[in-house]
Amino acid sequence: MIHLENVTKEYDLPTGKAGQLVAADRLTLEVPAGEVFGLVGPNGAGKTTTLKMVCGLMLPTAGRITVNNIDVEHNAEEAQQYIGYLADFFSVYDDLKAWEYVEYFALAYKLEPANVRDRVREVIGLMGLETKFDAMVGSLSRGMKQRLGIARAIVHDPPLLVLDEPASGLDPKARLELKELLRRLNREGKTVFITSHVLSDLEEICTSLAIMEKGKLLRVGKIGDVMRGAGRTRRVRIKLAAAGFALGAWLAGRPGVSEVKEAGLEAEMVFPGTDSELAALVRDAVNVGAPVCGVEEKVETLEALFSRLSSGEVM
Repeated sequence: MIHLENVTKEYDLPTGKAGQLVAADRLTLEVPAGEVFGLVGPNGAGKTTTLKMVCGLMLPTAGRITVNNIDVEHNAEEAQQYIGYLADFFSVYDDLKAWEYVEYFALAYKLEPANVRDRVREVIGLMGLETKFDAMVGSLSRGMKQRLGIARAIVHDPPLLVLDEPASGLDPKARLELKELLRRLNREGKTVFITSHVLSDLEEICTSLAIMEKGKLLRVGKIGDVMRGAGRTRRVRIKLAAAGFALGAWLAGRPGVSEVKEAGLEAEMVFPGTDSELAALVRDAVNVGAPVCGVEEKVETLEALFSRLSSGEVM
């Protein structure tokens, strides 16, 4: 759905300062159709610049971008027919009713006038805003305005939804509702390309992701592959059903096991082996009398991975 090939974006520095600011540095990236693809990284990493170039709102200094096999730089208007874009700070018109706001964008997207009213009602329903159909936009909550913004972005039924920091400023309940809404849109066939500096939000909904910092891509791929490919530290917790077995001491004597920590009926360790090797370790513990009742892998969070990548711990 999206293809970036050696895309670079440079800005001239303010007058009096030599050189250029590189906001995107030779980015090569594929976003397959049907994915929820997250572009994650800190503020200033180049995420918004990348999204604007994908949408044809900003031209790259070098490189090529296609959306649905259409060159965005040379055929921007044609490519934009396939894109629904919502900026991180988008305008709402408080003195319009909800349906008037969506209708305005439906007409801007040149939908057939005879079909506009039905389509507006349909997308407002999809966003769960039926009860706010005639409400003034200014009376809506932050979360409802975000839903209304997505309604405007999908009113022309694009296959690609591009969202820049859509959860910014939302309360916990609205964030959960947004994540479920994006999952539903994806199930209905839309490709979602989404940015966030709140990595935990994307970890829950993305099928693939790219980690970005200072204009460069640090990691790209399926979320599981990205985590494994970065040399993730595998921590495992084993729980006993009853006291009486020195689990910590036993684990500390096993080959490859390190950083054993014991607390009550539980012991945690760093274990570099495969799933089969872990199963064999647990079987051995049971065979020597350990009343094992639970095994849990503590998966490294996306935040922890990003921290290690940024610090240069993994490359």
